[in-house]
Amino acid sequence: MKRKRITAIKLKIGIAAAFMIFGYSSVHAQQQVSLKEAIQQALKNKAEAKKAALQIKKAEYKIDEARAGALPQISANISNTFNPILQKSVLPGEILGMPGQMIPVTFGTKWQSVNSVTLNQNIFDQRVFIGLKAAKSTREFYILNSQLTNEQIIENVATAYYQVFVQEENLRTVEASYANTEKVRNVIKSLVDNGLAKSIDLDRTNVQLTNIGSNKQQLINGVEVSKNALKFYMGVPIETSIELEQKTIEPNPQLLGTNVSLEQRSELRVLNKQRELLQFSKKATEAFLYPTVGLTGNYGWQGLGNKVPYFTGSSQGTNWSDFASIGLAIKIPIFMGGQTKAQIQQAEIDIQDLDQDIENTKLSLSLDYKNAVSNMENAIITIESTKDNVGLADRVQKNTQSNYQYGLATLTEVLDAENALTQAKQNYANALLDYKQAEIKLIKAKGELNTLENQ
Repeated sequence: MKRKRITAIKLKIGIAAAFMIFGYSSVHAQQQVSLKEAIQQALKNKAEAKKAALQIKKAEYKIDEARAGALPQISANISNTFNPILQKSVLPGEILGMPGQMIPVTFGTKWQSVNSVTLNQNIFDQRVFIGLKAAKSTREFYILNSQLTNEQIIENVATAYYQVFVQEENLRTVEASYANTEKVRNVIKSLVDNGLAKSIDLDRTNVQLTNIGSNKQQLINGVEVSKNALKFYMGVPIETSIELEQKTIEPNPQLLGTNVSLEQRSELRVLNKQRELLQFSKKATEAFLYPTVGLTGNYGWQGLGNKVPYFTGSSQGTNWSDFASIGLAIKIPIFMGGQTKAQIQQAEIDIQDLDQDIENTKLSLSLDYKNAVSNMENAIITIESTKDNVGLADRVQKNTQSNYQYGLATLTEVLDAENALTQAKQNYANALLDYKQAEIKLIKAKGELNTLENQ
């Protein structure tokens, strides 16, 4: 009997030792992808970033197109006409000494060749000058829009990255708990086999192990889903295998103490640039009320004959002659039925409509900043409380283990303490996720998402 008690004590110590491993059997992932690398991959691969870059490139060609309106336009024209049947007309006979008769006369030649070069130059056209300014502003708009697109990509990647990070932390915690509980189950099975423990203790441990196993499988699936989302935001094939860089998450209360200027938010800058484009559009419409002045120059050669002019000369009846003209065209709008005025008023309404969007966006951004500050403050408080709770749960677990060795605690209490510690660690990991999400929102609210590229 004494030997059985000694054996039972040893087995209980074995159970306690198995639980002592908890927290130290985590599997460390190989360092492969940091947040900085994930963001760089996304900015390089994502279709949204590529399309934004293409729009900037397209804007450059828009500038070239607008600039062309202020440059000389030169064109060449070659026209060759063959008249198989020449038109006839009639002349009064008096001309030819045949009074009282109408004499049919054929006019023209079988071939007519006209070769000319024409130059057109805008001297004053308000629409051209405004169009050039608008094109340059369009390029700036697409640059700002590209920055906004990149910020949205960075936010998505960072949020998905930390989602995976915390899911993996939870999985490591549960895996460790499962491994330790499995060892305990094996020890208790030995106790039952030796008649030193009740079978109900083994059943309770098996139930605990099954519950942990179910939680573990859910977390495995959750990690896989979260990784797939991250890979999507990174713009890499879903079948790509990635592992996250392991590092600790530390709150950064200093972010709460800095000032913020909403005018520097990309959302507002894009809207303000869009307003500038609408103003240019209005001015372009107003330009229809301005006169336009253009210079035209024309020079050419004309060949007339009954044979192909290019291969014949005056000896074969072909007459070549040149011609030239210079003109100044001035167009002054006087009355257009009120069409231009109506278009100007519509353009003004578009500007006023956008002004409402700008004011509403300012209110929305201000609200986002206030909420981000509050959420981050609450997240920091939650982190501290859950961290303290982990320490408390850890002490309870260790005391329960110690008491169990001396018969002062039941196996159920040991399993409950183990479960409480696992839950406390998961709550702490989830609090870290809430903090990182709040931190990302605050950094976004301050217009500093680009700083995440250096983390």
